Amino acid sequence: MKCPHCGYSDSKVLDSRDVDDGVRRRRQCLGCESRFTTYERIQKSSLFVVKKDKRREAFDKSKLLNGIRKAFEKRPVAARVIDQVADDIEAELYKQGKQEVSSTVIGDMVMANLKKIDQIAYIRFASVYRDFADITRLKQEVDNLARGESKAIPSAQLPLLPENELEVAVQAGRGKRK
Repeated sequence: MKCPHCGYSDSKVLDSRDVDDGVRRRRQCLGCESRFTTYERIQKSSLFVVKKDKRREAFDKSKLLNGIRKAFEKRPVAARVIDQVADDIEAELYKQGKQEVSSTVIGDMVMANLKKIDQIAYIRFASVYRDFADITRLKQEVDNLARGESKAIPSAQLPLLPENELEVAVQAGRGKRK
């Protein structure tokens, strides 16, 4: 392991800890005595994404995560939930054991996850992923979502007031407007 400070090729390990998907090691350079951290991760088998135009490219989790993050932009959803969606999709793709997967399969997996978490994020992602030709197609998708989800979806955002206090505040607000 080369030191990032001086380039010396020998170091000693001061501390090792297991992290989510590998090992974190704290090292000290035997040349300049600087300390630095390294991460060791298992290299997964290569997975290729087959695009709509039949091009193939290596699966890149950061591209998946960026697309999901854009859908959730300015939505009341914790970052760990977004990261978990990407982790779950990646794990499922590798679990399938295939070397190639269609981009539409990945898109459908993202859509299914977003639909369960946040309807607005779902529509945002769908508008790009499905490449709606006009507003009519987008409206149909929104209408389908509204019909299919007749029961209220619990919000990921915590309420500011308990339910009973919220009801009192709403009623008080209505009384002031009269």
